[in-house]
Amino acid sequence: MSTILTREQLKQMVKNPHIDHWYDALEQLLDDYEINTPQRVAAFIAQCAHESGNFVFIKENLNYKAVSLRKVFPKYFPTDALAAEYANKPEKIANRVYASRMGNGPEASGDGWKYCGRGLIQLTGKDNYTFFAGSLGISEEEAAEYLATFEGAAQSACWFWE
Repeated sequence: MSTILTREQLKQMVKNPHIDHWYDALEQLLDDYEINTPQRVAAFIAQCAHESGNFVFIKENLNYKAVSLRKVFPKYFPTDALAAEYANKPEKIANRVYASRMGNGPEASGDGWKYCGRGLIQLTGKDNYTFFAGSLGISEEEAAEYLATFEGAAQSACWFWE
């Protein structure tokens, strides 16, 4: 059991209605990943809180309007017409912007959506899912399901941090 971070300290740092679940997950993991000094814990919690909107968002939100697609992903949406075709279609957007990189297949493979950002630090791409799953001895599909849990979202962040 980690004594470097108390439940009350986490409550002071992160405003989240599920803080008890997050604490239970983290207190089992921090020592295993050598997040075990006040400085390391503070930096890790701050990074996770920033990446996840105070431990709220553990799956990437890819629901963009056309104008936002042009601003955020100009390389992938160079025209208004193309952005309009993809607007408000998160799965289609993910498959385009994550196609043929990070171990993902082409847009038609569906890998962009299948391996979109999940966890407190948004593990993204088939390569990262494969490496994370391998570290736990599970499949990429099992990893995707695990990332939707408090423990999985926290463990992937610890793993990525390490």
